[in-house]
Amino acid sequence: MRNLLNLKTMVVSTIAMTSLMFSLTATSVENEVATLRDQTKIIEQQKPNLIPKVVNKDIKQGRNYPMQPPIIPHTIRSYEVNKYNNKCMSCHSRQLTEESQAPMVSVTHYMNRDGNFLAEISPRRYFCNQCHVTQLDTKELVENTFIDMHTMMKQKPSKASQH
Repeated sequence: MRNLLNLKTMVVSTIAMTSLMFSLTATSVENEVATLRDQTKIIEQQKPNLIPKVVNKDIKQGRNYPMQPPIIPHTIRSYEVNKYNNKCMSCHSRQLTEESQAPMVSVTHYMNRDGNFLAEISPRRYFCNQCHVTQLDTKELVENTFIDMHTMMKQKPSKASQH
């Protein structure tokens, strides 16, 4: 009986503490947490932005760092990529690049994990969207201070970093 009374007391005090913490958090979160809601309160619904269009220029773009996977310069909206089909390979496979004028996938995509070359694309590189993405025609949601590797290497080192 005593254990049951202690258990009830613990449950009631836990509920009371949780509700107190939630009420304190709710008032401070509204004023202090930075969000992408443009000052719209949590309890209000914000008008959704238009869905941006995919950049569809088929122009190869530069890479920002070594080993960066190339971006996809065209829409892939209706592309089917599953264990039976890979629409990307209808243009980017070794046999079809001359006709399609698309760049061939890297030879590393034809290697297994032991470094042996395969006749077909490696199963671990088969799902292109794991690494390659399309670009959207939209403004940045947050300030971007990224500096690509080549620009960073050209900048003069500061006096503090020379020591």
